[in-house]
Amino acid sequence: MTPTATASRSGCVCGDEVYGSRTDLREFLENCGQAYVLRVASSFTLTLAAGTKMTCADAVKKLLKGTKGREVRSAGQGPKGERWYARAWIATSSPRHFLLIRRHLQTGELAFHYCYVPEGQLLAKTRLIRAAGLRWPVEEGSELAKGCLGPDQCQARLCTAILRRTVLVMAALAVCAVTAAQLRERTGAQAPPPARPGDMPPADPGLIPLTARDVRRLLAAALRHPEPPGHTAHWLQRRRRHQAQSRWFHQRARLARNYALVN
Repeated sequence: MTPTATASRSGCVCGDEVYGSRTDLREFLENCGQAYVLRVASSFTLTLAAGTKMTCADAVKKLLKGTKGREVRSAGQGPKGERWYARAWIATSSPRHFLLIRRHLQTGELAFHYCYVPEGQLLAKTRLIRAAGLRWPVEEGSELAKGCLGPDQCQARLCTAILRRTVLVMAALAVCAVTAAQLRERTGAQAPPPARPGDMPPADPGLIPLTARDVRRLLAAALRHPEPPGHTAHWLQRRRRHQAQSRWFHQRARLARNYALVN
């Protein structure tokens, strides 16, 4: 996993296990009065309210048996609909530190987030869950940059040359991302999402909005002329229509799963 950290819109610093394992980073954020939601490994050691020390995995086994203390919460909207997970949190010896646990509803896979909220700030599970879910767009942006523009495919060996390429790649990615964001409402014409698991698919699924990858393809096609005129635009339209149809069926399948979980 790519090391990723960011300050989310919830006012929390979010990061994966690379950052969650750094004691000096956590202490620095706490000294600055900055809330954080950092992913930690299952072997991360907690000090509970009674002074007992145990790992995250052991804490779940002893304190959260079965469905005790768990509730299904959404981590935010994804391309296939709401991202539902079973959530729980465990208090520690500190009134400002908590362990947030996420359990996948199908596989049962567990993920752990060590959370800190300074004195005087809103302490709510909803805020921490939202912050933990906002870490993914940053990782998706990193994967997009790698797959779309290849910042890690540089053969330069000098630091200055590497930095020059990195700046150019990030500038190109910014152009594609900003263009896609500005064209989102004009290019997105998807059919309404399903409301019930038994809904029939629409005759016309519509088109998903242009993505940063699509903008890169269009810009690349404008700079070369090996294909017939309009070939790239026609191919992208067919691809976006197919993705819109696939997204609709994914949303209906997830809706059926959510109905089964509730009932």
